[in-house]
Amino acid sequence: MPRTILIVDDDPHIRQLLIFALGKAGLDTIEAGDGEAALALASSAAPDLVVLDINMPRMDGLEVCRQLRSNGDVPILFLSSRDDEIDRVLGIELGADDYVVKPFSPREVVARVMAILRRTAARAPEVDKAGGTIRHARLLLDTEGWRAGWDGADVPLTVTEFSILRTLASMPAKVFSRDAIIDRLHGPGFAVTDRTIDSHIRNLRHKFAKAGGFDLIETRAGIGYCLGACSGT
Repeated sequence: MPRTILIVDDDPHIRQLLIFALGKAGLDTIEAGDGEAALALASSAAPDLVVLDINMPRMDGLEVCRQLRSNGDVPILFLSSRDDEIDRVLGIELGADDYVVKPFSPREVVARVMAILRRTAARAPEVDKAGGTIRHARLLLDTEGWRAGWDGADVPLTVTEFSILRTLASMPAKVFSRDAIIDRLHGPGFAVTDRTIDSHIRNLRHKFAKAGGFDLIETRAGIGYCLGACSGT
């Protein structure tokens, strides 16, 4: 069945542009011109993903994201007018899955939406062999239920955060470069900055540290990331 995308932007021209582009990609769309309407539609229509503008009057996209996150884990792609907002939109409190800076190419938005949807629906055969779970020390990943835990405590993650952690956990002794992580998430040649990956890693560390997992992810300077410890000991 077609996936439904909720487009939230106070500019009707942008909404129509995205409705056309996402429709050509085979996706159903619904639209909202402000934050309150977006929350009402998200509750009634249960979209598969939200494309959310940050700068809207009355209720901005950041507040919409906070309220969406308090009620569920629907994937969120932010539309941002400034590249330097990345740390906020991908931050611990907000936990967006990705972002696109205005002015944007409709093709890029569609590509990023499709990449997030693929991650949402993905099942990784190499990590599903043991009943759909991965265990590494006190880390537990339910790859079928998309749930993560540390030492018995649930750790809520976004789709992208879970996908990155599943990548690292699939080969716990391997050091993954940022490019390798990007390839696992999006496929080769997809344009994502190292800063984006670093922000997601920082979020993962923060969330697991609150549950006691202070050494969850190790950094290898100049190389990339792996589960701690990289030696597997």
